[in-house]
Amino acid sequence: MRWIPRGLVTAALALGVIVPGSAATALAATELITNGAFTTGTTGWWGNNVPISLDAGQLKAAVPGGTANPWDALVGQKVPAFPIHQGHKYILAFDARASAARTVQTTVQLNAEPFTGTLNKPFAVGTKTQRFAFGFTGAFETAQAELTFQLGGLAGGGYTFWLDNVSLIDLYGTPAGNPVSLTNGFYVDPHSNPKEWIRLNPNDDRKTTIENALASKPMARWFGGWNTNLADAINLYVAPATAAGKLPVLVAYNLPGRDACGGHSSGGAASVAAYKEWIQTFAAAIGTRPALVVVEPDSIGDIGCIKDDTERTLRYEMLTFALQTFKEFAPNTWTYADATNKGWGYDIKLPELANRLKLAGVANAHGLAINVSNYYFSSDSIAFGNDLNTYLTTPKPFIVDTSRNGNGPGAEPVDPWCNPRGRKLGSVAQQGGGAEMLLWVKVPGDSDGVCNASAEPAGTFDPKLAMMLITS
Repeated sequence: MRWIPRGLVTAALALGVIVPGSAATALAATELITNGAFTTGTTGWWGNNVPISLDAGQLKAAVPGGTANPWDALVGQKVPAFPIHQGHKYILAFDARASAARTVQTTVQLNAEPFTGTLNKPFAVGTKTQRFAFGFTGAFETAQAELTFQLGGLAGGGYTFWLDNVSLIDLYGTPAGNPVSLTNGFYVDPHSNPKEWIRLNPNDDRKTTIENALASKPMARWFGGWNTNLADAINLYVAPATAAGKLPVLVAYNLPGRDACGGHSSGGAASVAAYKEWIQTFAAAIGTRPALVVVEPDSIGDIGCIKDDTERTLRYEMLTFALQTFKEFAPNTWTYADATNKGWGYDIKLPELANRLKLAGVANAHGLAINVSNYYFSSDSIAFGNDLNTYLTTPKPFIVDTSRNGNGPGAEPVDPWCNPRGRKLGSVAQQGGGAEMLLWVKVPGDSDGVCNASAEPAGTFDPKLAMMLITS
């Protein structure tokens, strides 16, 4: 696990993002927790049937066994009480671990009878420190709210619980920021798939070539159901980028029934409700930090392969929810809605594509994502984006995925979009270039599936593909 300085995340969430040089500073959200990093011991915190102490800068709670209810053993903060306003958006984030795996609960609630909660969230804590983040909307008006971590009512006897970097922010009045102006250049992911392959293959004679041509360049990190703790995974990626003053690019890829046309990357969340919860966590985990998020590649294009009317309606509902949620809970994030690619988009017909985007809530997106995981030349993609914009009620800026478009599309007789031979790296990440940005959204060298030039499953780094992109 990557080390993050204590208090960094709390500071970033509570105070906005401070970056080097002339970059602007994000305006502050309102922090409601006092002493969330435990810099003054356990001041402001209390335990109910749980002795608390300071342990290496963290709150340590000795949870007894034998309690009947979760609230019979809890730690929390209620003095001073803080307000909750109906309709305001909030993010609760914290680091936690335990001496043994447990599922416990956190609440934001009234601090007197009937202890009504506006947030009641179970979470699974393990023996390694992880970051948790929950976004929620205030359900009532009160000046007397409290935060609790309810640790009792569990089988298995007593255990120890540690807590750190606790932040509860009220996002009301926090204006939407420009993540580009808040940062100085794009983040180079030190744990990208190419980087991890290099780490695991130190004696491979392709290592230096892949490092210089691929792994040292900015590219997106994809997030999906493979992330067992999404908030922690996002934090481990975004926090170092924030600390370095660099802009991270993320991809949200977890729609139920995703890749309905191609099938190589099928999967996604188990239900509409599970997807909405996943998106809520995604946005809350970014919080007020600057980021770019590409929302659900293929999701607009492959709607034509969804034959059931109800399923299509639910897809639009989920995409609308995603774009709205990022807007509300990640105010310094720019989202880009899937807008397919030149070949797919013109086949769909631009008026229909524009209508699909409208139904997917594109009004809440900052822009459009074009050519994701595809191969069309940048010039063709830019022309396509400009053509599409003539059919949108409000034209949108757009990004172009240039990760594999240096030689344009391939000519494979079967699945020409899937690992076609002879493709080449395109322009590295940059602002402008005829679009708002040119970005490596698809990780170069990651397979599209077992097809054509690769025998690796979708999402797996294939050094043969990487070398093809470098040397073609």
